[in-house]
Amino acid sequence: MKIVCLPGDGIGAEVAAAARDVLSVLVPELEVEEHLFGGAAILATGSPLPDDTLAACLEADAVLLGAVGLPQFDAAEVRPEQGLIGLRKALDVYANLRPARRAAVDLLVVRELVGGLYYGPKGTREDGTVFDTLEYHPSQVERIAHRGFVLARGRRGQVASVDKANVLETSRMWRRVVSEVAAHYPDVTLEHVLVDTAAMQLVTSPERFDVILTENTFGDILSDEAGAVTGGLGLAASASLGDEGPGIFEPVHGSAPDIAGSGTANPAAMLRSAALMLEHGLDRPTEANRLTQAVDEAIELAPTPDLGGNATTRDVVAAVLAGIER
Repeated sequence: MKIVCLPGDGIGAEVAAAARDVLSVLVPELEVEEHLFGGAAILATGSPLPDDTLAACLEADAVLLGAVGLPQFDAAEVRPEQGLIGLRKALDVYANLRPARRAAVDLLVVRELVGGLYYGPKGTREDGTVFDTLEYHPSQVERIAHRGFVLARGRRGQVASVDKANVLETSRMWRRVVSEVAAHYPDVTLEHVLVDTAAMQLVTSPERFDVILTENTFGDILSDEAGAVTGGLGLAASASLGDEGPGIFEPVHGSAPDIAGSGTANPAAMLRSAALMLEHGLDRPTEANRLTQAVDEAIELAPTPDLGGNATTRDVVAAVLAGIER
């Protein structure tokens, strides 16, 4: 097994190092290659996704990503986030899985990742108007819907498909195609929910959701909201999967340059992303479960400042390793 690790920027390098330390103990035979990506790659090569980085990712069994983003690139023509969008498109990882768990809440956001507003035509007209285009083909909706229903079958058998069908043509098509796909899964319950209603219900009663199926932009927002109501982005992991080739596994949080180098970054989201990689990318469910349980215990024993404690990144790693070895 070989993975590519992309530390990225800010605290990305710190949480990536934490993941490498844990994986070296949990799966010692795992081969890890590290490559430049994001802002660090722009500074070194001028590109957020250098050709050799992309080539390595295409040949790997999985990609583990730290975080991207640096303040000096926020308004630049070339930005770290462009590398992430390009990598997702190149690997065709159309299914973004964002689990969120806390007490009675156990939900999974299944977000379409390579279509919609972020990938549609965009530009500026002569009169100064700036536009971004929201586009979807029915085939894109069909494949993410199948993924959502299959995942729901392994959970509580409930899918909430989120759209804005009262306003958007793309959402009306989304709703129609999802309903057609649902006919193939009579054991799964489907409901359609408008995105504004879904946002409200995520805050007031998140326990009502099992699988939330939605498009790219809505999923981007709702999955962050789900992470916030279940403990914060420092705990939120993600997996981005295609039908073939390597997936991308990354924490939801940003590069947090304000705390980079302080040793206080919470590595839990990165370690949970590594667990998703073991489960979905490397077919190692036993090790994935061991890591998940160890992380759950560690954040209780050694909470970092974002969780109200004073543990360091290394303290959390030590607690996780102790849990794995028990």
